[in-house]
Amino acid sequence: MNDTTIAVPADLARGGMMGIDAGEQLTSTSESFEGAIAGLQERIDAERTDADDTRACVRSARGENARPAEANDAADLGDLDLPALSAYQRRATLDEVAGDVAASFETGVGIDARSYLNFLAGETVTFAAKPDATEQAAVHLRGVQGEAGAASIDVVAAAGSTLDVVISLDGTSETQGSAAEGTTGFIGSELRVFAGAHAHVNVTVYVTADAGFTVVDDSGYVLDEGARVNVRHVVLGGGFVATGLAADLRGDTARIDIDTRYLAAGSDVRDFNYVVRHRGRKTVSQIMANGVLAGTSKKVLRGTIDLIHGCKGSEGTERETVLLANQGVDNKTVPTILCDEDDVAGNHGATIGHVRPDQLFYLASRGISPEAAEGLFMRAKLEDAYLGAPDDTIRDNVRRLGAALFPDFEEDLA
Repeated sequence: MNDTTIAVPADLARGGMMGIDAGEQLTSTSESFEGAIAGLQERIDAERTDADDTRACVRSARGENARPAEANDAADLGDLDLPALSAYQRRATLDEVAGDVAASFETGVGIDARSYLNFLAGETVTFAAKPDATEQAAVHLRGVQGEAGAASIDVVAAAGSTLDVVISLDGTSETQGSAAEGTTGFIGSELRVFAGAHAHVNVTVYVTADAGFTVVDDSGYVLDEGARVNVRHVVLGGGFVATGLAADLRGDTARIDIDTRYLAAGSDVRDFNYVVRHRGRKTVSQIMANGVLAGTSKKVLRGTIDLIHGCKGSEGTERETVLLANQGVDNKTVPTILCDEDDVAGNHGATIGHVRPDQLFYLASRGISPEAAEGLFMRAKLEDAYLGAPDDTIRDNVRRLGAALFPDFEEDLA
């Protein structure tokens, strides 16, 4: 449930085609993600007090409750007031006390996938917005049958700036394979975002690859004081798609909103992993997902909101709505809230259900079969994605994908 295996055939050639649409003022920069993190670290260290943290969990994580090596059954058993911690609790506590932004940085899919995507990309494209500037950038990555390609992107939004970033992950193949029939290609993106103090960053990612492609969308975010980040994931294609996001709400009053829309048909697999760490005070996060599962598709969505010690006044919410358009689908929704602070709020909920028998009967009485009804829900999701596409290239990708599923899709759009 907590892990997934991403299979990439060894015989795929390194390739893929990437196009970048951004102003020179964004790409011609000496700014870097590492430099922005280092600047934030300097301010955190300057504000840190020298008082030692004497909480029982901290003392336990540091090993102060260890039993003396020379002790026997009648000897000192150590401080019994200190709790026994799991490996995860110990690691999380030491990470909290260290306050090292760079060391605690993470992405949603994990370090192994991040390393592979960086290898495929070869080099990292950096978009850096200057203070109080308003900028836009788009990256279109197209996969080709028999190849593996990826894009590595760093986004640095300086204090007070506004930056809109669009990422398109598309792939076409001569043969329409599926998740069950094997992979014909691989595409992925590795995204790191630093949102400076009171900056606004909007990220939109569209996945429109053919069914034979494996797609990995990996991202990690660090938010400074008062930063606002909006993330929109639209996953329509790909035989196997892994979408991961990890966010560090480090600064006070930082906020991230994640809106995910997905469609899975046939034997498609969708795997989502969202992790939001609340470290600053009065931080806010929202994870919203809405999807349709048809055919014999499978989906897992893990949403973790971690309310870390010190994030007083923070609030995290996760909600998902899933329509199971076929009896053969497999859905897993795993909302998780971790809390080590009082005066916080964590909310989660899910609405999951099949089309009601009385609804199917109503449609059947008007000549619409259960298979046709399933198609209606899928078309609605595709049409919504088409109308909300951020540019013509992505709009064309959605049209192509819809036409592959429904021959008259383009006529309906017209």
